[in-house]
Amino acid sequence: MMQGALYGGVNAAVLTPMRADLSVDLDRMAAHCRWLLANGCDGLGITGTTGEANSLGVDERIEIMEGLVERGIPAASLLPGTGTPAIPDTVKLTRRAAELGCKGALLLPPFFYKNPSDDGLFAYFSQVIERVGSGPSGKFAFYLYHFPAQSAVPFGFDLVGRLITAFPGTIRGVKDSSGDPANTFGYVEHFGAQGFEVYAGDDSLLLGLLKIGGAGCITAAANVGCSVSAEVAENWNNEQGEAAQQKLTAIRKAVTSVPLIPGLKSLIARHRNDETWRNIRPPHLPLTPAQRSQLVDAFSACNVRLGEPV
Repeated sequence: MMQGALYGGVNAAVLTPMRADLSVDLDRMAAHCRWLLANGCDGLGITGTTGEANSLGVDERIEIMEGLVERGIPAASLLPGTGTPAIPDTVKLTRRAAELGCKGALLLPPFFYKNPSDDGLFAYFSQVIERVGSGPSGKFAFYLYHFPAQSAVPFGFDLVGRLITAFPGTIRGVKDSSGDPANTFGYVEHFGAQGFEVYAGDDSLLLGLLKIGGAGCITAAANVGCSVSAEVAENWNNEQGEAAQQKLTAIRKAVTSVPLIPGLKSLIARHRNDETWRNIRPPHLPLTPAQRSQLVDAFSACNVRLGEPV
C-alpha cells in the first residue's frame, strides 16, 4: 500500500441528495458525509459521477463545496470533481476548491470533444493548471479521472507520463474507473515509483491495487459499503483483507445489479426511512418497485450493517 498519498485509503464517491424540486439538499449531504467519515472513509469525492455532477450547474457545484465546509465537513477531506469541457468553468471550480482548503481536485478530460489528440489534451490541462495556480496554501494537487465508458476520452500512459514530467507534484494521481485491471495496475507499474497515486474506481480491484502499491479507492459503493472497504485497506496484507475483499466485491455486484446511482439512493432512503433520498435528476429515474426488490435482496445477502446516522 502506498504511503504518503494525499487521499490514501477509502474515499466515497458521494451521492448528492436532492429535494422534491431537485435542488441540492446540503443538510442531508453534510449529514451523509459525516456518516461516511465515521464509518470507514478517509476522504470524500464530491461532485463526481455518482454525485450527478454533470446534471449540476457550475454555481451549484460551488455551493456544494462551500455548503459542506460551512456545515463542518473538513475541506481537507474533500476531493471535488471539477473537470468540464470549458476551460473557464474548470478553472473557476478548481480555484474555488483550492481557496476553500481542499488539497486537490479530480478532473475529467474535456469530454464533449471525441478523439482529441494527446497534444490537445496536454494543452487543455496545461491551461487549467497555469490559470488555477498553486492555491493559497501551497501546491494544489490535480488528479486525472479516467472513465472512458462515460467520457470516451482515455488517459493513455504516454499522456500521463508527459503531464507528470511537465507538472511534477502537481499532476498527483488518477482515479481509474475503466474496470480494466491491466490499466489500473499499469498506472502503478509505470508511475508508482514517482509517487503517482492510483485510486480504483472499481471496488473489486481495491485489494489487488493496494498489494502493488496503489493508494486506495474512490468508489460509489462506498456510500453503503465503506466499513468493508476500510477493512480491506486496513488488512491489505493478511487473510482478513482477503475475506473482506470477497465481501466488498459482492457489495459492488449487488449495487450494480440495477442502475447504480438511483440504486444507491434507494438503499440510503430505505436505511434512513427517508423518501427524500430517492429524488434524482433526469435523465436518471428512481428505481421501479421491481428493481427495488431486486436490489434489496442482493444487498441484504451481503450482510452489511450500515449503522446509525451521526
